Amino acid sequence: MKQEPLSPRIDVKAFAQAASSLSGADSLSKYERLMEEVKRLGSDRTLTWSAQGEFRTDELGADQVWLHLTAEVSLPLTCQRCLGPVDIAVSVNRSFRFVGSEEAAEAQDEDAEEDVLALSPDFNLSELIEDEVLMELPVVPRHETCPVELKLAAVDPDFDRALAEKTNPFAALAKLRDPKLG
Repeated sequence: MKQEPLSPRIDVKAFAQAASSLSGADSLSKYERLMEEVKRLGSDRTLTWSAQGEFRTDELGADQVWLHLTAEVSLPLTCQRCLGPVDIAVSVNRSFRFVGSEEAAEAQDEDAEEDVLALSPDFNLSELIEDEVLMELPVVPRHETCPVELKLAAVDPDFDRALAEKTNPFAALAKLRDPKLG
């Protein structure tokens, strides 16, 4: 079965030169890594996105290629407090500066405040969208207030009883040392 394409592949430089913009609403089921993250739930949900290209001039007068990306989706995750389902709204609003090569992007990305990526005539916008949504996921998804009462303490009376009945393993050694104990 052939899957219809997600957001288009773009020539980033031409996209920025034309100050183009694209937007879309994709089914969550079309993003494989996101579907793995939500354990295949919510495939009917919609991920909305938009991309805007632009040229900016830096302080030295050189043209720079930029892409501004926004994306929004509500993902069904598991609350780490109550272990129940929780919908987490994820929002991306980020700008990227593009440079001529992977090496240049890697070298500049460490010192730059913005994200730096390599120019490509066949840039996969859907991969960027998915990457950015994944990076915005909370480390510990949870409800603001869980809908069920949380049991925060565990008491096991059998554990205390077993601990009290347990004999000291050194008692036998003490008997060897002091014959009056035996």
